[in-house]
Amino acid sequence: MTEFIEGNLRIRFPDRMTAERFDDHASHGLSHCMKAVDFIVEVPEFIAFIELKNPDHPNAPEARKEVYISDKLDHDLCYKYRDTFLYQWARNRLDGRPIYYWVIIALSAMTRTELDTLADELKRKLPLTGPKSGNWNRQIVNDCTVYNIETWNRLQPDILLEQVEGVQ
Repeated sequence: MTEFIEGNLRIRFPDRMTAERFDDHASHGLSHCMKAVDFIVEVPEFIAFIELKNPDHPNAPEARKEVYISDKLDHDLCYKYRDTFLYQWARNRLDGRPIYYWVIIALSAMTRTELDTLADELKRKLPLTGPKSGNWNRQIVNDCTVYNIETWNRLQPDILLEQVEGVQ
């Protein structure tokens, strides 16, 4: 099992998944010009880009729900995905497997409807389906889902996400 601590959250990936922390300087190295998702996960069937937002962390700046349902957040999330996609493409790591973008917002006040609305906006802005002209031969993202901790653990039971006491 591979385990990472992100703020006061622990995420555990089973051994069948290759998980890489991508947003640190050692892995990414281009933070001066490119954004990065937190984790890249690979299994034979797909690749997942995972972004973890943790506004309920005790040291986080004011955790206002309005910030997490705003255009500014989806703009930032779109660039994190696109820049990571471009970086992985340049590394020749995209081999035709479907790519999923999973965003976890660890904000207990967010409702399922708000999470779904944010996911719909991300799908539109990434864009999920490409241009209406049909000029693209393949998608750049197969699906995008936004979770809170409870929905993540219910819908992605193989990858455990939990709050850890005493970790800053």
